Amino acid sequence: MELLGLCKQINLLRFAMDLRKPKMHPSLSAKDLYFDGVPVRVYQPKAPSATSRKGLVFIHGGAGMAGSIDLYQDICSKLAKDTDSVVVSVRYRLAPEYLSPTQCNDCHTATVHFMRNAEAYGVDPSQIVIGGDSAGGNYVTVTTQKLAGGSDLPKLRAQVLIYAGVQAMDLNLPSYQQNAMMPLLYRDTVSFYGMHYFRKDTSLSEELLKGSHVPDEMRLKYGKWMSPDNIPERFKARGYRRIPPAPYKPEVYKQLYEFLEVSFSSILAEDAVFQQLPEAFIVTCEYDVLRDDGLLYKKRLEDNGVKVSWFHAENGFHGILNFFDTGFLSFPDGVEILDRVAEFIKHL
Repeated sequence: MELLGLCKQINLLRFAMDLRKPKMHPSLSAKDLYFDGVPVRVYQPKAPSATSRKGLVFIHGGAGMAGSIDLYQDICSKLAKDTDSVVVSVRYRLAPEYLSPTQCNDCHTATVHFMRNAEAYGVDPSQIVIGGDSAGGNYVTVTTQKLAGGSDLPKLRAQVLIYAGVQAMDLNLPSYQQNAMMPLLYRDTVSFYGMHYFRKDTSLSEELLKGSHVPDEMRLKYGKWMSPDNIPERFKARGYRRIPPAPYKPEVYKQLYEFLEVSFSSILAEDAVFQQLPEAFIVTCEYDVLRDDGLLYKKRLEDNGVKVSWFHAENGFHGILNFFDTGFLSFPDGVEILDRVAEFIKHL
């Protein structure tokens, strides 16, 4: 439809997402509020609690350009019910109407507000978790890194990363090759959405896929973190072959440098930042182009002494979380992912 000039792809995606009518569990109440100007929806158990509850800031996915707190109401409702926690769902402003890093800034602002005012919602400030899926997972990593080492706020208790994207340096990792044509997120779509997200010319998509945007000195510096050698061999069995990056093109880097900044490729943060990050729960899916992003981020955390719990959905695909309760279209791995996240939060 976009090629025919009938409708922008992102507008069609938003329309399709808005067709869903998610539910909320009757044991919860929900309020739409503003946290320092950022719209949020706060889910709270109706039953009184003798002690302060845990808090969860949830950041939804959608490539930073789609998705909403309405679409994720059933997910946030289930997490609030199953963990007996107060859940804050963030309605960050979407690209391309609002240029990056607006999305991350909104998430950071809402998180800080909740951390400073946790007790007003019956939440223990030392028991706040931040989590998200896909692009939301990316914003979780960036927000958590920005808060690392700060002394004026309580420390985040943990981070939950559900098939998060954390890098745009190498789009030829094993998972990108193996799942290039696997719904709901294709390899070409990652590049295409990235161009729209940063308002770049989509003719540069192929350069991003080939890797010609990465300076040689960056390849040398970050190779130890981004190498496929860091990915367990069992994840390379499905037809992976090592593809050397295309020769560096300075003119391409000049146009696409934002893709390699830590505010987007958060895996490139320095060790000193990683060493201050909170405990993590990481979810990866076998049939997901972003699977290896999660595996590489997991290794970086572990190498820097951060405790990591990991769940790998053997039959999972990107976006499966949104199919945990859709009748005949429900997928068991989507249900299990949410159950594992809830168990992690409950036992912190």
